[in-house]
Amino acid sequence: MAKAVGIGGIFFKSKDPVALMAWYQACLGLPGEAKEYASFPPAAMPPNGATLFSPFKSTTSYFAPSKRDFMINFIVDDLDGALKQVAEAGATLVGDPQSFDYGRFGWFIDPDGNKVELWQPTAAV
Repeated sequence: MAKAVGIGGIFFKSKDPVALMAWYQACLGLPGEAKEYASFPPAAMPPNGATLFSPFKSTTSYFAPSKRDFMINFIVDDLDGALKQVAEAGATLVGDPQSFDYGRFGWFIDPDGNKVELWQPTAAV
């Protein structure tokens, strides 16, 4: 049986994809090899990081206040610094950062109205 072995991308519509990509490159340091996309090689992943595939119930409020049916999660190396950067770039922060055994999380709304989750994994022991 053929198997999926990873997530190959996150694709979504934007009213101005080049401007939104430039915003992410400027405030979260996404790789800038192209104006249309950023690629994250496996070696860039921190030791306790992972890419998840997780359907949510259609009644979830986890993506609120965004009206979108999806949410992007970026792994970051400094949650507090990343939240500060996106806020300074005009994003609206959502809620307070939360800590769990597997890392810290924070959220914001990007210029297109997408809710984005930032995850700083717990350091490897």
